[in-house]
Amino acid sequence: MTSVIPPPVKPPHDPPVRFIPLALSSLLIAAHFLRSGELFVAILCLAAPLLLLLRKPAITIAVQVMLVSAAAEWLRTAFAIAQERAAGGAPVARMFAILGSVALFTLLSAAPLKR
Repeated sequence: MTSVIPPPVKPPHDPPVRFIPLALSSLLIAAHFLRSGELFVAILCLAAPLLLLLRKPAITIAVQVMLVSAAAEWLRTAFAIAQERAAGGAPVARMFAILGSVALFTLLSAAPLKR
């Protein structure tokens, strides 16, 4: 006898492509902290994408907060470098363009995590 009740529909899985910006942003900010000698913070930044495997809303929000904080760190670094370069008479526009785009990319990499 056949059942008239349809089988349960499996929820679609998250496409792994949406995590590539997160992974790249995490690698970049971890390298930044590693260069400044902050090994523990660098390890935390590298572990953040792996925490999403737990699929908890609080963890997703925490990773998004980490990405916003990382973007703020990129902007803070840009202004610190700009002060040093301006004191030496070096141009700062290209540096602002590069670090500003890194900060924007880091900020936008939190968007695909929205559920």
